[in-house]
Amino acid sequence: MSALPPNRENRFDWPVCQEAEDFLLAQMELFLTHNAFARLLADRMSSDTGTLLLDWVDYIVLSENHGPVLTTLGFVPDTTAETPPEHAAWHHPEAMLPRIILEEGHDRYPNALAIHAESLPDFMAVHGISREIEGPPLSRFRRALISDEHGTCFYAVERRGYRGFLPDPHPAEAAIAALLQAMELWKIRQRRFASAEDGYQLTFALLDEIVSMVGRDLACHLVFAGEREYWQRRNRAAQIQKIRQDRLGLGWANHDHHTFRSSRSQFVNLMHVMEKLGFERRERYYAGEQAGWGAQILEQPVEGIVSFCDVDLRPEDTEIDFSRQTLPPQPKLGTIGLWTGLHGESFLESGMHHLECRFDHALLREQLATEGINTMMPFSDLPFLKQAFTEGERWQVRPERVQALLDAGSIDSDQASRFLAEGAIGSHLENLQRKGGFKGFNQKSVSAIIAAVDPRKMMSAT
Repeated sequence: MSALPPNRENRFDWPVCQEAEDFLLAQMELFLTHNAFARLLADRMSSDTGTLLLDWVDYIVLSENHGPVLTTLGFVPDTTAETPPEHAAWHHPEAMLPRIILEEGHDRYPNALAIHAESLPDFMAVHGISREIEGPPLSRFRRALISDEHGTCFYAVERRGYRGFLPDPHPAEAAIAALLQAMELWKIRQRRFASAEDGYQLTFALLDEIVSMVGRDLACHLVFAGEREYWQRRNRAAQIQKIRQDRLGLGWANHDHHTFRSSRSQFVNLMHVMEKLGFERRERYYAGEQAGWGAQILEQPVEGIVSFCDVDLRPEDTEIDFSRQTLPPQPKLGTIGLWTGLHGESFLESGMHHLECRFDHALLREQLATEGINTMMPFSDLPFLKQAFTEGERWQVRPERVQALLDAGSIDSDQASRFLAEGAIGSHLENLQRKGGFKGFNQKSVSAIIAAVDPRKMMSAT
């Protein structure tokens, strides 16, 4: 997690902070030499899930003597995070890197390291750990000591809409009841509507109710957990990888960003959803006249969740802030407009186009192949950013959607017949690896993959 820097809406030049990452990797290696449980877990993360320990680390505890070094590496005090007395939290505002807590102690190796799991009891059960958990069930921050070896403490933590490090010792029963009710309301919410506009208006009302029940940040946590669950039910690659990660009790805590697709007419409504959940705008992309699409990237500073929201764009649309001003209709649908026409709005009926998680890119590709899951060619293959989709999940298309597209002239009769018979690509799991804490996106390569997964092209290839 990282707080957003000033002028975040105009940032496109996120740096590669390799020295900062190398420092953390060196500290982690020192820790692993003194903690056998953590070392074995790191090995199993690689062999069993295709993931890297770095991408699961929530925080590392170092001696306060490291303050000057952290400053030279770009870390700054995290003033938004509550910490115990005599502790100070630091974060890197320009990089996706774990946070650091400074305390009194020796500086030979880290005093403690904590990983983030979706469910702390699940993690402990998988590994046969029976110890007291700090913080009651369903509270904002829970922590358990997993291994205490040679002066090192290895923890696992669980978070819900909270950036700090202090368990809530006595959450009100009413607060827990409200959380459970809010989770249930979101899980069983209506997703299919007569019109997308009607759907968004009712969704706004439900979001307002949930935020009033549990607060904005906790609402964001439970809404996005629900969206991952809905997406996972419709994607075989996601189901298989989730099982692999659950075998270590980890869940989806390695998520990088969530991608939603929107029609032009509903994009501002999608932005209103994000605003209600506390997201702040980051980069706004226009991929060029030939690509025909754009995106608004947003980040929730407490939950650390990133949303990548796609929409068809024309060259003249770049003169406006399309995240705040409704786009006019366009006669020809691009890749994203056709996808929403076939499947529905991402935040309503269709769910996410893909979830992108952080992995060891090459290793995951090999491991998924043994599970019968093929991966497309990488669309980013840079030293600091590697990205590839699993082959798309084909969904059936409702006849009334195909007919509406045919009536509008967006598809021809042959395409309509084939969509009805064969369905259309719906969703993917994305395999991503970042280095140097790079938190940006490869705009040119994203354009290439969006064009490659156009439903019309995917259909003609079958």
